[in-house]
Amino acid sequence: MIFFIYGENTFLSRQKLKELKDKFIREVDPTGENFSLLDGSVVDIGRINEAMASQSLFVRKRMVVIENIFANKNKTFIEELTKYLQEQKETNDNIIIFWDSSSCEKQKTSKLFIFLSAQKFVQNFQPLSNTESTTWVKKEVERQGAKITMQIATHLSSLFASNLWQLSTEIEKLVNYKKSINDEGDIEIELKDIELMSRGVVDENIFALTDAISNKNKSLALELFEKEIEAGVAEHLLIHMIARQFKILMQVRQALDSGQSSRQIINDLKLHPFVVQKSSAQVRNFSLEVLKDIYLKLVEMDYLFKTGQGDLGNMISLFMAKI
Repeated sequence: MIFFIYGENTFLSRQKLKELKDKFIREVDPTGENFSLLDGSVVDIGRINEAMASQSLFVRKRMVVIENIFANKNKTFIEELTKYLQEQKETNDNIIIFWDSSSCEKQKTSKLFIFLSAQKFVQNFQPLSNTESTTWVKKEVERQGAKITMQIATHLSSLFASNLWQLSTEIEKLVNYKKSINDEGDIEIELKDIELMSRGVVDENIFALTDAISNKNKSLALELFEKEIEAGVAEHLLIHMIARQFKILMQVRQALDSGQSSRQIINDLKLHPFVVQKSSAQVRNFSLEVLKDIYLKLVEMDYLFKTGQGDLGNMISLFMAKI
């Protein structure tokens, strides 16, 4: 039996691989002695045949997982492997799983890919769309015993550019945090929890974007904004996060002007130390009055967009041009 699991969505493909392995160990081989994991980039026919042939006295079936076989540069080996698999398919009852972390676009014309793709058990795990990622976040939060609205799930997903590996870690952290402060009743992830606990990849880019704005680097600011849109971050979320950052800059600027230390700012404003550190560096380029003016313009843009009175892309472009 041959499985072919591949695709750039390695989080879900790894979950599938673990599911198959756990089932094999649970139902066939509780000792795990008949399971082998091979590095496809360096493996050869001899090593594969050895792994397939080795059997214990009590278990007559083996599971062999070969990872990233298409990273193997030996073209002769790839041809030999295809022939070997065709022969084994008819005579061998073992389970062999090919797992690959790529989309395999460049390999689709190879004999091995064509053979593997023709098997009964084939799954291509593609990156999730923004909507699919949001749905996944909501289900994962619920699986861990908490609640989250679709709106907040969208916000969390966008923060990490729909990266399921990072989102999985953040969800676990957020759920554990909420459980630690709420022993009774339903647990729900809220926006304030995310803003307190999570520093997403989009947040890093927002700091870079506000840096460009503060340095009056119009071309870089527009380039960074467009990159975020291309990466799938919604325009309204971007404007919200930029406005939020400038609100934080106002608060930090005011606190510094009054002589507060970083530790006092962290405690008084309930901000993450990382945010205070970054923001303290950024406010050196602004007076409090300028920060207020920028923040009010961003809030006005957000309002005009939400009420259908303006195109956010055009407003952002004009805003960047005037900095």
